Amino acid sequence: MRMDRSCSARRFLLRALVLFLSLRAHRALPSKRARALNNTVSALLVFGDSTADPGNNNYVRTVFKSDFPPYGRDFANRVPTGRFTNGRLASDYIVSYIGIKDYVPPYLDPSLSFEDLKTGVSFASAGSGYDPLTPNLSNVVSLPKQLEYFKEYKKRLVSTMGKQSMEHHVNKAAFLVSAGTNDFVVNYFTIPIRRRSFTVATYQQFLLQHMKDLIKGLWEEGARRMAVVGLPPMGCLPIMITLNSNGAVLQRGCMDQFSSVARDYNALLQTELASMQSSLASQGSRIYYADIYQPLSDVIQRFPSYGFDQALSGCCGTGMLEASFMCNPKSYVCPDASRYVFWDSIHPSEKTYYLLFQSLRPLVDAIIRD
Repeated sequence: MRMDRSCSARRFLLRALVLFLSLRAHRALPSKRARALNNTVSALLVFGDSTADPGNNNYVRTVFKSDFPPYGRDFANRVPTGRFTNGRLASDYIVSYIGIKDYVPPYLDPSLSFEDLKTGVSFASAGSGYDPLTPNLSNVVSLPKQLEYFKEYKKRLVSTMGKQSMEHHVNKAAFLVSAGTNDFVVNYFTIPIRRRSFTVATYQQFLLQHMKDLIKGLWEEGARRMAVVGLPPMGCLPIMITLNSNGAVLQRGCMDQFSSVARDYNALLQTELASMQSSLASQGSRIYYADIYQPLSDVIQRFPSYGFDQALSGCCGTGMLEASFMCNPKSYVCPDASRYVFWDSIHPSEKTYYLLFQSLRPLVDAIIRD
């Protein structure tokens, strides 16, 4: 009996040792990242403004920067990467969900490896917009220049992959465009230049024409799977409430005269994108409208049910006016950004970006599905 127990114990220890060694061997092997829907998307390529800029403005002579604390406070290793939030952007969650990599790096980062480039970058620049005047106001990278950088990007791939492989790679990539808010918030509603020449309705059409020019340019360069993000409820942005409300301090509330402009623009944007998709569908296009207005509006209106304490002011400073250099190492910062819908007076917190990503998952699935 004692010998049987001894043999059983040795067998148990031997199996445990084999299991331990096999687990160590498995961990030593390069793990293959799980891919949503077993997709074969080659890269995520991003264009737009601060909602999609992971740090390109670090390499641009502009005051619109965020490569300093408290930005990045909740990012990996607490690094202020140049993202205009406390952590990740929606595009980071998207590229991770697709299964390509964890974060989308900025194209202008000179330290990028070929693999970094190949798997996707962001060309977005905080402060940019569809209106050519908008990026000029803060000396940031315009959308036409972002398109030029994309052409340069393709040449960099060709030098290593060859032209045919590069073209196939671009055809299999997913493209995301997130812009338009600065055209209204920083430009049209704030300075009088465009208001002298455009009504709100004609300005919306002006922006949509530039949007179509960008999508056409991307299509001609090989983009086939594209999503264009609409406008948020602009009247709920903390800075818009502060600058335009009589009760900006004690009686803060969303201002529908600005949010209604976003709703009208989004309706027009949906129509234009549907028309473009209809005309190009036979050639393999997937062009989608990405709605952030409704999910963000719902979060703001029902913020306690999402675990937030504050919806109409940001975590940084007073949360009413601070952004970019006004949100700096000397600023007061709330203890827990996950309790705030907004990180600063313009930009969502990491938690809000995650909620927006979750709302966009069905759209992402439609884009990446083979």
